Amino acid sequence: MYNLLKGKKGIIFGALDSNSIAWKTAERVHEEGGTFVLTNAPVAMRMGQINELAEKTGSQIIPADATSEEDLQNLVEKSMEILGGKIDFVLHSIGMSINVRKGKHYTDQNYAWTQKGTDVSAMSFHKVMQTLYKADAMNEWGSIVALTYMAAQRVFPDYNDMADNKAYLESIARSFGYFFGRDKKVRVNTISQSPTPTTAGSGVKGFDGFIAYANKMSPLGNATALDCANYTVSLFSDLTKRVSLQNLFHDGGFSNMGVSDAVMETFMKED
Repeated sequence: MYNLLKGKKGIIFGALDSNSIAWKTAERVHEEGGTFVLTNAPVAMRMGQINELAEKTGSQIIPADATSEEDLQNLVEKSMEILGGKIDFVLHSIGMSINVRKGKHYTDQNYAWTQKGTDVSAMSFHKVMQTLYKADAMNEWGSIVALTYMAAQRVFPDYNDMADNKAYLESIARSFGYFFGRDKKVRVNTISQSPTPTTAGSGVKGFDGFIAYANKMSPLGNATALDCANYTVSLFSDLTKRVSLQNLFHDGGFSNMGVSDAVMETFMKED
């Protein structure tokens, strides 16, 4: 612990259970001296154990549907009241695809489900930032981080419409990040994380295969949820004040690999 976030205040979206990256991030932020409000959709809160995390970190919970502008306005206002001022950091760790959950193939989308997934997984990030921006709720040199995945750039067939959602999310980070930086001196970045065994990720077909393949391809192996939490803490800290508009690969080197010895061994015939 280095007290990297001493005196800093924030909002953490998406902590569901102890496997989730948002949960690990909340624990690490607390250890580094930061205070925060926890939030998730009411339905997600019923599924998870967020009360346990709130008790452990001395945090309050404000339920909010991140697709609802009214809920987000209430969240931001109440968070500033609880925390005693403007916000220094925000983590957006939200993603959902009904098509994935229901087993709908990418070539046979239910577009109502697709639209709902886009709203939850990507448009919600714009809504969160627009709410913060209009309320002038962020302190100068604050930091906003969203979690993404490399399927935004490369084809992972079973990732389905979530790949499109992540591509949109990353674009929103760049576009809104420009205005937030120019007008409010606030940083906006996305972290492209290794496939991580979370409750959300496990819903993707063949996800165990994703994890095993990425681990064999990556010279450092897959980054864990705790690794991601540590990286997020660094982006919330004052050590990264000039890092913005970036999609930051946090994947053990996977994103720059073509092939690895470990993967090649799977295909090589023994003499």
